[in-house]
Amino acid sequence: MLLLSAAAALALCAGCVTEPGPFRPLDTTKYTLENTEKFVLLDKLAQISVTCTGLQERMLADGRLEVVANVKNRESRRIEVQISCVFKDEQSASTGDETPFQTLILAENSTEAVRFTAMNVAAKKYTIRVRQAR
Repeated sequence: MLLLSAAAALALCAGCVTEPGPFRPLDTTKYTLENTEKFVLLDKLAQISVTCTGLQERMLADGRLEVVANVKNRESRRIEVQISCVFKDEQSASTGDETPFQTLILAENSTEAVRFTAMNVAAKKYTIRVRQAR
């Protein structure tokens, strides 16, 4: 009986051993927006390294659409990507308002907010595109 009690106590204690931290943040698909209509990762490296943790949309006083994307680096190294926005009308057709790709440098496991503003009031929808820096 004593041997059985000792074995049970040892088994319970063995389950309590954990590796020391710090730990990398875990991403879940529940809170990411990549590869939806509004946020698209254009290449394999971007798909591995980048995620979008939030999009904020608002209409400015003059009727133009403003979008802020929270872009997160999933890597434990600094990365460089390019990001742009295509503004669309209510039927998802391009309004001809497309921002040029801009370089975004993301530190290890960091999140940066990137802001885009439509040039005209026709924009009601959008697609933010991210690709590996060239």
